[in-house]
Amino acid sequence: MEFSRRSRLRLEDEFNEDAALEGLICHNVALYLLPPMVDLAIEDFETLALERLKVLRILEQATAKNVKIGSDEGRESILNEMNHAELKAYARLCSGNRNTDLDMEARRRDYVSHFILRFAYCRSEELRRWFVTREMELFRLKFSGLSSQDVADFIEDFDMDYTPLTADERAEVKEGLYDSTGYQTVSQIDTMDFYKVPFTDVLDLVRGQRCYLKEGYAYVSAGDFVSVIGNKHQELLEEGLQAHLRLLPELENDERFASLLKGLHTSYTGKDYTIAKNGEVPIESLDQLSKKSFPLCMRMCHDTLRSTHHHRHGGRMQYGLFLKGIGVTLEDSLRFWREEFTRGTVALDKFEKDYAYNIRHNYGKEGSRVNYTPYSCMKIIMSSVGPTDTHGCPFKIWDPSVLQTKLGSYGLGAAHAEEIAGFVSKGHYQVACSKYFEVSHGLPLEEGINHPNQYFELSQIKMGARAAPAKPKPTPSRRPVNHNGTASQQDETMLDTQDTEALNEDDDDELWQLMENKESGAEPKPVKQQQNGHVPEKVELEGIKPLNGAVAAALHWEDDEDFDVSQMETE
Repeated sequence: MEFSRRSRLRLEDEFNEDAALEGLICHNVALYLLPPMVDLAIEDFETLALERLKVLRILEQATAKNVKIGSDEGRESILNEMNHAELKAYARLCSGNRNTDLDMEARRRDYVSHFILRFAYCRSEELRRWFVTREMELFRLKFSGLSSQDVADFIEDFDMDYTPLTADERAEVKEGLYDSTGYQTVSQIDTMDFYKVPFTDVLDLVRGQRCYLKEGYAYVSAGDFVSVIGNKHQELLEEGLQAHLRLLPELENDERFASLLKGLHTSYTGKDYTIAKNGEVPIESLDQLSKKSFPLCMRMCHDTLRSTHHHRHGGRMQYGLFLKGIGVTLEDSLRFWREEFTRGTVALDKFEKDYAYNIRHNYGKEGSRVNYTPYSCMKIIMSSVGPTDTHGCPFKIWDPSVLQTKLGSYGLGAAHAEEIAGFVSKGHYQVACSKYFEVSHGLPLEEGINHPNQYFELSQIKMGARAAPAKPKPTPSRRPVNHNGTASQQDETMLDTQDTEALNEDDDDELWQLMENKESGAEPKPVKQQQNGHVPEKVELEGIKPLNGAVAAALHWEDDEDFDVSQMETE
């Protein structure tokens, strides 16, 4: 299959950055054939990466719940979640093809962010597989929102050698189209465009009996045209990741990018729960709250503390920061942990000497005075848990039989416990947690669970104990990023960077080192102070270079010269 960019990419000898990017984003459904030549400030690099990662995680959770991405119901569900997460630019791209200023801004964000994530996801086979799967889901979601005219525009924009059947050609195969397109009404079929392609290009449609076959050709509706190019698009993604892998060492010479890219997949992209914003929570209410509003990981921590009166360092960090995030004050936190530990084997003077300092440290009152962030789901899931540890994600670390027994003891029926265990068996721990929330509260969730403090906040809102937060109003600090590193005036594509956590979730390195030294009896080592883990402001990133010389040369092709995407090999 060949695509050409014709005059859209015909540039003068003096390179024009704006014209190059405009030529690449001619349609809301992008094929990412050529890398963009843009300059980005490093904070914009991070913002765009996090924004796209949010989208891909929404798709991952939807797929885990068996949501059919191409169906009207599935599309509506996913787009609602995108809008709820302030990802209106991507929701717009998945709602047909238009050429407004908002669409152009959304395309810029989409195109540049795709190539940023290639650098983050090219480093291992597992990451590449995850990225390609998610990007193909996004591709299908975008395509499912196209009208017949949008599909025709897509074919024209990428100069594909496909044309809709003429009236005479349709008449010859009309009965076959009716018989093979039973999921559509006759009136719908009569108004749809169909394309004649080799049947080997759409084997998935052949298997699903979603096309008419005649003499080695398949007759494919505009709605199913995504299958015609889907396989080739996937090949291009896989080849592009391999090419980026070869470029990665050069980019990672800069430690800022190395740290940012390595931590991206496990980074938290939601609301910042470092400081409680909904008042104080008295420790006297924790027993009651743990039964209804705590996620399973924190209920596990609470029950363990109440029964054993002790936690190892990992448990104290996981649970202590969660309590801080829901509104437990420093004074109450000290009292809570003091009462529990001194009921066990820890003497009062030992608690004050060995443990109180660390609690004050969590609240930013000791050491480097960093106000530590409560752990996200991903951080908890990825944490190492030893046999004597009391932290971690129970959906991941508990044996399935133990999990189902525990869920039953918490009042869940056998069918629901089995359903949750089914998600766990497939590695969908956050989906299992979301289902646990829905069953426990008897209410559906409009968003997936990504943070224990999010779980608590949503629970309190559902129970009427807290008011739902108002949607943030646009402010100058939340302007969307344009492709040239400047701010756009389009409010609809804004990303709330104030509600995102830094990519580097290593704020607690100092405290971990202190505790490891204390437990091992070693002398403390000096720890480099950090300034809240954020990358430096306004550090310019050099233009993202083309993948190879052949790709760079493609920017100077003449009007009617085609290029074969299969030739995009690295030199």
